Amino acid sequence: MSAEDTTFFERERERLAAEITSGFEELLSSSNILNRKLEDVLDTSRDYDTIAQLWSSFREMMPGSTAGEASVDETETAGVPGTGGHVVVASGSASSSKGAAKS
Repeated sequence: MSAEDTTFFERERERLAAEITSGFEELLSSSNILNRKLEDVLDTSRDYDTIAQLWSSFREMMPGSTAGEASVDETETAGVPGTGGHVVVASGSASSSKGAAKS
C-alpha cells in the first residue's frame, strides 16, 4: 500500500510542480510585456519633451517675445504644446483680433 501512496504522491508532486512552473513562466512573460510597454511610454514622453523644447525655443526666437512674458504664460496655462492644452497668448494685438473675430 505504501508503494501506491508514494506513486500517487510523486505524481501529484510532479503535477503541482509543473503547474507552478507554468505559472511562473506566465508571470515572467507578463512582466516582460509590461516592461516593454513602460519603456514605450517613457520613450513617448521623452519625444514630447523634445517637441515641447523645440516649440519653446521657436517661441523665444519670435519677434516681440520676452522671457518675462513666457514665464507668465507658462504658469497660467497647463498642457503640452501640440496637444491643444497649451494656449499661446500674443501680446498687444490679441485683444483687437479677438474683437474682430467675434463680430
